[in-house]
Amino acid sequence: MLTFAARVQVTWDVVYLNISRDGISTWQAIGANGQLPIPPIYVTQGDILELTAINHLDKPVSLHAHGLFQRNTSYYDGAGLVTECGIPPGSQFTYIIETGDQSGTFWIHSHYGMEGIDGLRAALVIRDQDTQLLDEYDEDILLTLEDWGQAPLNSMVDMLKTTPLVKLIPNHPTVLINGINANILQPIRFTPGRRYRLRVISMSFTYWFKVRLPGHTLQVIEADGIYSQPSAADGLDMCPGQRYSVIITACESLEFNYALNVTFYSDFIPRSPGLNPRYHHVPIVYHKDAPTKKYPVIEDHEVNWADELAMEPRDELMLLEPVDQHIVLNVKVINSEMGLAIHAFGNYAYASVPVPPLLTALTTGNMALSPSVYAPQLNAIILQHNH
Repeated sequence: MLTFAARVQVTWDVVYLNISRDGISTWQAIGANGQLPIPPIYVTQGDILELTAINHLDKPVSLHAHGLFQRNTSYYDGAGLVTECGIPPGSQFTYIIETGDQSGTFWIHSHYGMEGIDGLRAALVIRDQDTQLLDEYDEDILLTLEDWGQAPLNSMVDMLKTTPLVKLIPNHPTVLINGINANILQPIRFTPGRRYRLRVISMSFTYWFKVRLPGHTLQVIEADGIYSQPSAADGLDMCPGQRYSVIITACESLEFNYALNVTFYSDFIPRSPGLNPRYHHVPIVYHKDAPTKKYPVIEDHEVNWADELAMEPRDELMLLEPVDQHIVLNVKVINSEMGLAIHAFGNYAYASVPVPPLLTALTTGNMALSPSVYAPQLNAIILQHNH
């Protein structure tokens, strides 16, 4: 099928908002165009997204399209103090995001400071042009999962330098599903026999999510924007930033309704009954008068969780072998100057530098091929062209 690419223009006026997203606490969050949640962005494979950010904050901001390859356009990647300096207060910048041959489920978030945690994040869906794939389901449903704190994370920055994070969360975040408190969700309606593509995005920054729909099989077809051969699973165990697409075939009967179970948890924060883990249930309604079918509680080790590393790519491309260069990254836990345990590659934990390394690489000539040109905390690894 031959289609013409479009230029999709979106403008975000990035602003502070005093808002209560969870119905519990009101604080100064960050949104776009006076809105939180920020509406999802929909484009089609091959389109060019022109996303203009106008910064009305009192600090720099940047936007990162999570999962987009940015081939030959790394300067639009939006990683603050890595590929750019950030958009200064009172300024604007337009990101030209070429989708190319990518399609699937992504998201956009700030990648400078704490703005993403404080609300500056939204789903990005790149619709497919593959008619064969479109024939595999009847309806598309988007499910975004977020952790939402009780105050701006920036208010804890000074404490984070001296105090372990586990001691700074006396009140665990609230769960937001599709932008609202998970305790007051509207039901998702299923029609018997209909096939639903459920796109699940973990737009979280600290917590993990587990997603299950007892009584139904999840046919996983996409993980992190990469299509796979369909594989059956009972549930999804999702870290921050992870995305899945699954196809769910609705039951043939109207006898029961069901519950989509969402577990909110963190392994690095002590368990607390009713808080970590926390359980939420999204009603899946077949008939308004039907009872919800009950299932026995099962242990996590009994669940067939989707395994991204075991999936087979749909494009069936061969591995790039033999390789020219092997890179080994040793993940370590080291002590900071304040005595805090932090994670690092090798002996250095990442810390931002005054000049983004991309700009260093573009302005230092042949010296850019030497790791010593870059700050030691960047752990610079030099790759040879076409290797």
